[in-house]
Amino acid sequence: MLGKSVMVKGQIISREDLTIDGEVEGTVELQEHRLTVGPNGKVSASVKAREVVVLGTIHGNVETTDRIDIRKDARLVGDIKTARIVIEDGAYFKGSIDITKSEVRQQPAPPSRPPVTQAATQPIVTPAAAVGGSIDLKRQA
Repeated sequence: MLGKSVMVKGQIISREDLTIDGEVEGTVELQEHRLTVGPNGKVSASVKAREVVVLGTIHGNVETTDRIDIRKDARLVGDIKTARIVIEDGAYFKGSIDITKSEVRQQPAPPSRPPVTQAATQPIVTPAAAVGGSIDLKRQA
C-alpha cells in the first residue's frame, strides 16, 4: 500500500495486489494482480493490471485482462481496454472503451452427439463479441 502522503514518480512493477492512496506519475504494472486506487489516490500513469478498482482519480490509459470497476465519486480520464467494466452512478469517465474477449481456458470436448436426421429450419444467430466506441459520462449538478 502507498499511503496518502507518499508520492512516486517513475515505474511501479508489482507481483502482488497494490493499493495507492497517494500520488503516482509514470507507469503501473500488475499483470496478474489487482490495483486499487483509494479515495485519496491520484494516478497520472498508464496502468496495466488483471483488475482495477478506482475510488480516486486516474489520468491515463488503463488496460486490464479481467475487469475495471469505476466507483461512485471516482474520476477516470483516458482510454480503457478490458474484458468487463462497471461504472457506478456518480462516477466521471471521459475516454474510449475497448471491450475485449477474456481469455478462455481450454475445456474438454463435449460428448459427441448422434447425427441429426432432419435439417434445421432456423438460422443460427450469434451476438456480437465486442463493443467499441467512445463514451463521455459527466455528473450533472
